[in-house]
Amino acid sequence: MIITLFAFTPAGKELRERLSKLLKEKGHQILPEEAGELPLAERTARAFLRGNALVFIGAAGIAVRAVGPLLRSKAEDPAVVVIDEKGTWTIALLSGHLGGANALTMEIAESLGSRPVITTATDINGVFAVDLWAGANGLVIGSMKKAREISMRLLRGEEITLESEYPIAGTVPRGLRVVDSTTETAGPEIRVSVYRGREADDSLHLIPRCVYLGIGCRKGAALEAIENTVRQALDQHGIDIRSVKAAGTIHIKKNEPALIRFCEQQQWPLSFFTAEELQAAGKGFTASAFVYSKAGVDNVCERAAYLASQCGKILFPKFCGAGVTTSAAAAEVSLSFAK
Repeated sequence: MIITLFAFTPAGKELRERLSKLLKEKGHQILPEEAGELPLAERTARAFLRGNALVFIGAAGIAVRAVGPLLRSKAEDPAVVVIDEKGTWTIALLSGHLGGANALTMEIAESLGSRPVITTATDINGVFAVDLWAGANGLVIGSMKKAREISMRLLRGEEITLESEYPIAGTVPRGLRVVDSTTETAGPEIRVSVYRGREADDSLHLIPRCVYLGIGCRKGAALEAIENTVRQALDQHGIDIRSVKAAGTIHIKKNEPALIRFCEQQQWPLSFFTAEELQAAGKGFTASAFVYSKAGVDNVCERAAYLASQCGKILFPKFCGAGVTTSAAAAEVSLSFAK
């Protein structure tokens, strides 16, 4: 984690130095506190909006007042932890699951020999926390409202059905019944898949970010054409756009402004492959003599998706629209209840 440490008294600053060394030894990146002459609210805002974990060494009230105006949502807020200046208590104050405050609290408590304070209901009752599990496995939570409903039902002792497109290693937690798509069920309460549910499907969708797009386009293609083609292809094949992790294309498109801009907007890393690399990907792709004459490879989008996904499974072949082609491949997904 990237962590900013705040301290306000001589004793607190001494503890900050000791904790900084301990956390660095565990592989965390510790950023220096913003310039002390700036107001605490401004220093806090800079660290908070960068998404850093914040650790306050001092009174909990100071931390509450500092981060209060910055709060956005459970899905966005970073971890906030408070430690008293003697290092007796370490408290997970904000974003215990998705932000990682609970895990950081336990790690700090172990390092300092302090007592951890965790208040999230699923943790103190030993109940499966769907948001924590999703975060540990790199799954996008389709609806935080439904995730909260699932947690409340588990806390009431109800059984929840989880259907996964992928195998899940480890012991199934108490309160869960894991099924696959062949199991007769009234409908799973949790569904792990890259595919969107049916319109009437009221499941909580957990979406692995394992889909890689290959994108080809004519020179000077419009941003709108690229976006429309990609969205139409995903919609036609029922693939949730939130499952896309990155994209790939041929190296001659490395200066194609609309393609680069589109991937930046979606926050997708864009890989560039040479024609030789694409052609060496093997056989079985949709070949085009015209594309070969222009690019030196018989197919760009399918081969780029395949290589970007590290030789994953092609989810759909070349999809064409307005001078743009796209294809998608899925990388292997590893899920575990042990995470």
